[in-house]
Amino acid sequence: MTFNDFNFKEQLQKAIDSAGFKEPSPIQQEAIPIVLEGKDMVGQAHTGTGKTAAFGLPVINMMKGQQGVEAVVIVPTRELAMQVSDELFRFGKNLNFNTATVYGGQSYSMQLRNIDRASIIVATPGRFLDLLRGGKINIKPSYVILDEADEMLDMGFLDDIKEIFTFLPKERQTLLFSATMPQAIKRLAENILKEPAFVTLTKKDVTNSKITQTYYVVDERERDDALIRLYDFKNPTKSIIFCRTKKEVDRLSTFLVSQGFMAKGLHGDMEQRQREEAIRAFKSSKLEILIATDVAARGLDVNDVSHVFNYHLPFDSESYVHRIGRTGRAGKTGTAVSIVTPHEFRMLQKIEKNIGTKLEGKIVPDIDSVKVKKVADLKGKITEQDIKDYALELVEELKEEFDISTIAFKLASMVASSTYVKGNNNIGKSESDIKRLIENAQRGGGDDRGGRGGSRGGYRGGNRGGGNRGGRSGGGRSDGRSGGNRGGRSDGRSGGNRSEGGRSDSRSSAPRSGDRNRRRD
Repeated sequence: MTFNDFNFKEQLQKAIDSAGFKEPSPIQQEAIPIVLEGKDMVGQAHTGTGKTAAFGLPVINMMKGQQGVEAVVIVPTRELAMQVSDELFRFGKNLNFNTATVYGGQSYSMQLRNIDRASIIVATPGRFLDLLRGGKINIKPSYVILDEADEMLDMGFLDDIKEIFTFLPKERQTLLFSATMPQAIKRLAENILKEPAFVTLTKKDVTNSKITQTYYVVDERERDDALIRLYDFKNPTKSIIFCRTKKEVDRLSTFLVSQGFMAKGLHGDMEQRQREEAIRAFKSSKLEILIATDVAARGLDVNDVSHVFNYHLPFDSESYVHRIGRTGRAGKTGTAVSIVTPHEFRMLQKIEKNIGTKLEGKIVPDIDSVKVKKVADLKGKITEQDIKDYALELVEELKEEFDISTIAFKLASMVASSTYVKGNNNIGKSESDIKRLIENAQRGGGDDRGGRGGSRGGYRGGNRGGGNRGGRSGGGRSDGRSGGNRGGRSDGRSGGNRSEGGRSDSRSSAPRSGDRNRRRD
């Protein structure tokens, strides 16, 4: 099946071809015909499956091009609003359909001017409701779409959504999209939709099958060390690290920059300009790592994210689904890595049960394993490297001072620094430790605190160049305390890892509200 089979308007099909779209995704194949029939619809699909095109293309095809706003899309965050607005504009530009992006933090007058010229509004709930309550806009859209409805519920926008619909015309086509379907979203759908059609994934398809999902079990004090080792081993091209709190985002971004990574944080307390700059830098590959809270990264649409790392597990399976959906987008493969402690093992199993997928438990690679992989990668690069004319000229110049063997050894010494592996040899739990944790959990036993462990700040105070990173590998405090972690504790009470409310992030009782940034938009 191709997009031509939908018989879209000629100018819309040109925009589709220009965007490089060939074959519709499963959610698009099922949803587009339903929307074109004029039916209300509930669509359940994980992130990265093409939901924007699934509702945007048929709605734009049906729009009449009359004066005023014909369609409204409501999304949870300003980042997603901007992305959806850009994509809908790209689809509708040949038909002279403009979009207006509406969210908090911008002047009302500018947004009202954009709305006057727009056929489609893409809005966050808070600002949109402000405009409706204040009588600043009077619109009668024929099409209303709720995107990422479960996230809006999680952010506390449910009452706002209900009130928004009191301002909208009764005669409309309403579409609701959500990655998960909690009971509150089902009740909302019953109230705002009329005899909707349902496009629902089976439980085993809640997460993208093209995403490889693994986890590594470590002690609390080993999180930073494990993260660096996994980066050395997996060598991601572009990745997102998820943290639970804004404080943890700031601490971890500072730490990774100190280790030589191109990294930047993203959370709700940052100014909008800073958030937009970070996202632009990440999309353009000026950043290789984005460290974010769940709310800040909602709707982040970057197709070439190779890896997602859960520095801490999220508190619920819905957030896990949204997190890992940042990779494996647009038909590509992806990798999701979770770092967990024995305390979090039950949470991991709960997530597995809810999403219907078993994550693969692995051990953190030791130094020899990483070095072997780095050397193999280096050999591969050398084999694939074309010989340039200027390189031949350089070698001829060098031969005037050195014999060819000396030149080869010196050049090899320069490039071999990339194969150095720093830190302690053994980080995290062994295979037998993980097996015992699984068995204990199945029997309903307690946490298993044993295992090889022993890493205490092996990466502190060093840099990513050559040699060892410094830091202590025995007991005591980490060198320079850059991570704020005390080597002598195993319960996660490090200063850097405490949530803004007090206790360690590894404890399930930590407050969820830290990253919610409720009603910020």
